[in-house]
Amino acid sequence: MPRLFSAYVIVDWSAASKPTTGADSVWIGVLKRDVRFRLAFESFNPPTRAEAEAKLNALLADFKKRSERALVGFDFPLGFPRGFAAAAKLKGEPAWRAAWDELGKRVVDKPTNINNRFNVAAQLNRLLTDGPFPFWGCPPKEAQTTLTATRLHPHGPGDLPEFRHGEVVGHAASSIWKTYYNGSVGGQALVGIPAVRRLKQARGDAARVWPFETGFKALTEADLEGVDLVLAEVYPSMLKGAALPGEVKDQTQVRVLAEHFAKLDEANKLGDTFGPPKGTAADVVLDAEREEGWILGVG
Repeated sequence: MPRLFSAYVIVDWSAASKPTTGADSVWIGVLKRDVRFRLAFESFNPPTRAEAEAKLNALLADFKKRSERALVGFDFPLGFPRGFAAAAKLKGEPAWRAAWDELGKRVVDKPTNINNRFNVAAQLNRLLTDGPFPFWGCPPKEAQTTLTATRLHPHGPGDLPEFRHGEVVGHAASSIWKTYYNGSVGGQALVGIPAVRRLKQARGDAARVWPFETGFKALTEADLEGVDLVLAEVYPSMLKGAALPGEVKDQTQVRVLAEHFAKLDEANKLGDTFGPPKGTAADVVLDAEREEGWILGVG
């Protein structure tokens, strides 16, 4: 069986409000075939999200030119916990796309990395509960009526879930509702989803977002006929790997995960990772496909 992909791109995103490089900034890891058809890794550390998006577009254009299909993984949630779109009264179907379109309208992310993610979190809280919940976390100077610096209370039975199904399976430490502080993913998601949305929109059906547009199922070559790239959510920290000389932690993680997916693909096992863990309930599969998404390789 042929490999599903020719290139593997892992993106470690950042919600930084100013240009930054090194640790805790954007890292793009690319594992692709060289002129001798051997897999070779290179990484990029653009100081801003705008430059990162431009780099991704350039990489994808090159893959397209060479008729090479790419797997592109992002280290932030591509969906919100089930019920988000309905609670926010968002228009449009499916729920994941309604959420993406809403962020596309609300998020302002300037070329300098200055962005309005905390205002967007506050705006969404107003839609969801008319109070400072469920999004929380910001510098004290960014606090406002519908966004507090610290969490006011845990999620209760009548609230939206704190975690998505995939995060529960993967024992996630942080949910999308947490938009600031170490280990948070909410800020990255708010500025990251609009970037992924633009990548998808520029390529139409040639780009598929997993599992929303592919189905939450094992993928085969037939499923990907006419597809240039698959966009997915990944969790670089799920694997441990030794750093090469001079590598920072984020750089090591994107390399190790790209190599991991490439090895699975070489062994004709990568396609199975796009399906749900054995025994996953049907309603969980539907939630993942319609709104929540999943983390590739978790479970």
